[in-house]
Amino acid sequence: MSLAPRALRRAASAATVTLLFTAAACAPQPEDKTDDKASGSASKACARGELRTETAGKLTIATDEPAYEPWFKDGKPANGKGFESAVAYAVAQRLGYGKGDVVWQIVPFNKAFAPGEKTFDLDINQVSISAERKKAVDFSSGYYDVRQAVIALKGSKAARAKNLDGLKGLKLGAQVGTTSLNYIDDVVRPTRQPAAYAKNDQAKSALKNGQVDAIVTDLPTAFYITAAEVTDAKIVGQFENQGGTPEQFGLVLDKGSALTPCVTDAVDALREDGTLAKIEKQWLSDAVDAPVLK
Repeated sequence: MSLAPRALRRAASAATVTLLFTAAACAPQPEDKTDDKASGSASKACARGELRTETAGKLTIATDEPAYEPWFKDGKPANGKGFESAVAYAVAQRLGYGKGDVVWQIVPFNKAFAPGEKTFDLDINQVSISAERKKAVDFSSGYYDVRQAVIALKGSKAARAKNLDGLKGLKLGAQVGTTSLNYIDDVVRPTRQPAAYAKNDQAKSALKNGQVDAIVTDLPTAFYITAAEVTDAKIVGQFENQGGTPEQFGLVLDKGSALTPCVTDAVDALREDGTLAKIEKQWLSDAVDAPVLK
């Protein structure tokens, strides 16, 4: 059976990389000149006319449905409102694509970083960068430093928890495949089996209905849930970053994508020129400090 064009391109690229690596290993490398050439090649490859996107002249960006606030506004990723929508369009602009050149695609959260060829150029959906996920997909550099937080109904036993020990005997829940669920398993280590839900909406319903004592989400989402969706709930506290390294959201790309260095350069430039900070201030200003659970 013949290979698809994209697969052939990848096979050819792999062979080329192997030959180049062999040649490089056998020949002396003048440091300054080599670095200059590599930099020039990367810049050229990231020029809009050189980008190999899913659809020529377009940038296909994926996210899940529903698109939650404060990451998106009114459930419409294409409107440019909400933190991640604004970041997506800022990255697109750095890559040379106007708003009309961006095509949005619906991709379930877990499918975005599952093994297999992707139908999108990049995905933005609060996906935390991890070594395990990097086995299946590429990530850009981080566009947001995040912490996980615990939400419980006001007046409940869970709402009175002051530390990790106060959470251990509770029934906790989170969306499946998320670092929120990982924090329950690896940090809290509860005595009761945590509940895993396909969507955050299901986790919120379980909290409302008393099926779980508390749920875990990222901190900005926790502020939005308690302010606008489950108003009789409160943020119990947030977790410290594991190992002292900030958890970061990254843009997801196909494994070995030629776009990865270009998208990373775009994110880095947006961080350096203050654009990411401005977008964060505009859309995540309510995500202030919460008590740290230790």
